[in-house]
Amino acid sequence: MDRNKKIYIAGHRGMAGSAIWRKLSGAGYTNLLGRTSGELDLRDRIAVNRFFEEEGPEVVILAAAKVGGIWANNEFPYEFLIHNLQIQNNVIDAAHSYGIKKFIFLGSSCIFPKYSPQPIKEEYLLSGELEPTNQWYSLAKIAGIKACEALRRQYQKDFICLMPTNLYGPGDNFDLKTSHVLPAMLRKFHEAKGRDHAPVKLWGTGSPMREFMHVDDLASAVLFCLEHQLEETIYNVGTGKDLRIDELAVMIQQITGHSGEILWDASKPDGTPRKLLDVEKLKNKGWQAGIALEEGIKQTYKWYQESV
Repeated sequence: MDRNKKIYIAGHRGMAGSAIWRKLSGAGYTNLLGRTSGELDLRDRIAVNRFFEEEGPEVVILAAAKVGGIWANNEFPYEFLIHNLQIQNNVIDAAHSYGIKKFIFLGSSCIFPKYSPQPIKEEYLLSGELEPTNQWYSLAKIAGIKACEALRRQYQKDFICLMPTNLYGPGDNFDLKTSHVLPAMLRKFHEAKGRDHAPVKLWGTGSPMREFMHVDDLASAVLFCLEHQLEETIYNVGTGKDLRIDELAVMIQQITGHSGEILWDASKPDGTPRKLLDVEKLKNKGWQAGIALEEGIKQTYKWYQESV
């Protein structure tokens, strides 16, 4: 791809968007375009269309979304559904209307049914019931995927949907009410260490299996998809490896240097029992993740201590 093309990264201040910006900039892309939510409300259709008309992006990467963990999804189901639908519909339709031919949509592994066979293949989409705690977000993302699929089928546009596994890394959300499990654990163990290694209470039983990928690996996958022609709409992006949540807790405890007790609150929901992606489709095209989990968490903890 021409490195002078004007590439709009929607959500460029978020964890995924900022990692993509860093990756593309490091790869020599010189014409990157971003707007904060204060500068451009992606829920406002008129404002989005005006932006596309004035700026004329040639490539669009949609990394903007309302995201959160189990608590946030449970507490604000309407916002997780409607706000994400508004963002996606406006950006996807503007990209179509203004002639964008290369578009990358970021989804999530939570789009797949709660009890999908493991590892989860792309074709398992819509084959069963969703996990209830995040179904609102999942439904919005599924609608975005289907919109891209329809544009690809009807107008032969190169619209690609990437479904990353659980992400972590620099720029993550460490708010204990709205964050995902890995950053929440990092903060809890870090703060408990500062309180004379006080006990750390974690949600659920610790038994679910989860896959985690450093956000820089996602950025690498986005760059790969920008620079290659892929013939299908949807591709999983992950490491192909998972571990139990209680194993993750022990790993993070050791990395942070906490030596107190770990307590599990089984009255809180576990979520989906297991969520491991089948990553063979994109691997067969020539891309795979490269950052080991322990090393990635160490990097993220260093960033957290320095930045948060």
